[in-house]
Amino acid sequence: MKQICKNLAVMLTLLAAIFSPLLVLAQTGGADITVDINKTDNGAWYNQPWVWIVGTAVFILLLVALLRNDRSAE
Repeated sequence: MKQICKNLAVMLTLLAAIFSPLLVLAQTGGADITVDINKTDNGAWYNQPWVWIVGTAVFILLLVALLRNDRSAE
């Protein structure tokens, strides 16, 4: 029984060694992909520069409002 298992393992290893290059070659499909980085569409809203400017201005105004000293209470 040990000899049969050993022969079976050798045969399976041999088959795996024979067919593994076929699996690797099957994955080289050669897909034709074109990437255009000069799109006129800016895409999402966060790619617009005015959004970042307005967001920064609002953030600074919030910081000033929260961190200023309330001098009228003195």
